[in-house]
Amino acid sequence: MQKRIATIIISFISAISASAQCSICTKTAQQLGDGPAHGLNGGIIYLAFIPLLVIGIIGFRWWKSEKNANK
Repeated sequence: MQKRIATIIISFISAISASAQCSICTKTAQQLGDGPAHGLNGGIIYLAFIPLLVIGIIGFRWWKSEKNANK
């Protein structure tokens, strides 16, 4: 069950073309051109993904320990 959920989540994440730029970053990136704009967007997503991944792992482990403690 968990593998199926993980596969679904990964397929949705990989299919989404995310735009993580604020309005100021978007204007700056538009002036730089298309290539640097994609690089800037990729960097923003990378910097946001790592802390969210760590929080997700900690939350999942906490949930599992609470679930096992209640049994």
